[in-house]
Amino acid sequence: MDIIDRRSNPHGKNLENRRRALGRARDAVQEAVREAVANGKLREAGQGNAVSIPADALHEPGFHRVFSTGERHIVLSGNHEFSRGDRLRRPPGGGEGSGGGGSGQASDEGGGEDSYRFLLSRDEFLDLFFGDLELPDLVKREIAATETTAPSRAGLSNDGSPSQLDMGRTMRYSMARRIGLGRPKPTELKEIEARIAELEDTRPLLDADAEELEALRERRRAMRQRLNRIPWVDPVDLRYRRFAPTPKPSTRAVMFCIMDVSGSMTERMKDLAKQFFLLLHVFLEKRYKTLDVVFIRHAETAEEVDEETFFTDPRTGGTVVSTALTEMLRVQRARYPVQQWNIYVAQASDGDNSPSDTPRTAELLESEILPLVQYYAYIEVMGSGAVIRGDTDLWRVYREIAERQSQLAIRQVSDRKEIFPVFRELFARRTAEKAGRV
Repeated sequence: MDIIDRRSNPHGKNLENRRRALGRARDAVQEAVREAVANGKLREAGQGNAVSIPADALHEPGFHRVFSTGERHIVLSGNHEFSRGDRLRRPPGGGEGSGGGGSGQASDEGGGEDSYRFLLSRDEFLDLFFGDLELPDLVKREIAATETTAPSRAGLSNDGSPSQLDMGRTMRYSMARRIGLGRPKPTELKEIEARIAELEDTRPLLDADAEELEALRERRRAMRQRLNRIPWVDPVDLRYRRFAPTPKPSTRAVMFCIMDVSGSMTERMKDLAKQFFLLLHVFLEKRYKTLDVVFIRHAETAEEVDEETFFTDPRTGGTVVSTALTEMLRVQRARYPVQQWNIYVAQASDGDNSPSDTPRTAELLESEILPLVQYYAYIEVMGSGAVIRGDTDLWRVYREIAERQSQLAIRQVSDRKEIFPVFRELFARRTAEKAGRV
């Protein structure tokens, strides 16, 4: 099939150039959004974010006349000094500048390029930031950003399946119609027929009885006609139970966010952990509004807290990671049975732990938690300038478990700008090839 597009291009525009220009602008805005996140501005996403992009990102290529170069064989009207063919002396500095009679020194600051600022709403900001992210596939069921539908009662209808006929409502409407139209009662007809039979058996029949008999026969005929015209149940009386598709969550999932706030975690390391969880929480809130998020922080003891306390309330102490895993199991058993919920866990720590607690942590993770969860992401935050090595207590244990358990994924982060790439790596959307193997 051949398609001929005869739409006219906009004046001074080229559709293909315009498409590429818009694509460059979107890329520039998306890059500005990522820079805003790297600079710790994601907390302002709820009120919108102003991002700046270079002016050339919006430039659309096109043809235009350049008057500073080339030859022009014209003489302007009103000229009394030059004739056609005269050679004109080039003004001092002509051809080297951009026009104008001003003078001065060039500035050594800035590129002289304007920038455009876009005020993005929360949804626009998050759509650009999380455009190609998705939670990993569920083992039991797959969480979808869309909702499924299920039938639910939605009143009555005049048509439908016989199995959905509501007899009570149907007879109620039938009675109302019969009363309104004055349909004779069968008992009245029987009484008239009995009187007619009585008069017919009377001998001799008096003139008055003969007139009554004739009137009763006429009334019986009219009643029978009216009974035939007004049925007992008419199609307009039928009422069927109606079911309408109602959006239902396709499945349920819960994400446990576990963060180390012990004394071994510096403020910078806590900031890295908080950045990861902030991204994770906003991501879940944006894409999966039917998910529950549980915040658990720990030092030598663990506790479930709300979002504000999790991100802002200071707390220090020793490091006993197993307390957080125990608290996570307690909450899961109390509110999120594995038969009804898909469980995800994300943990952030500096990797330090009490030596006596490490075996207990490994046992809890591998024996009790990983069999329950669909995915467990561990982020180890490093100090400033630290070399990423697998030498911390938790990293060695978690690395060994990750080699045996596919549900566990571990990564290390040493700088705020690495949060986004690691976040993408842990929660990247599966390609079609990978999805085909599931």
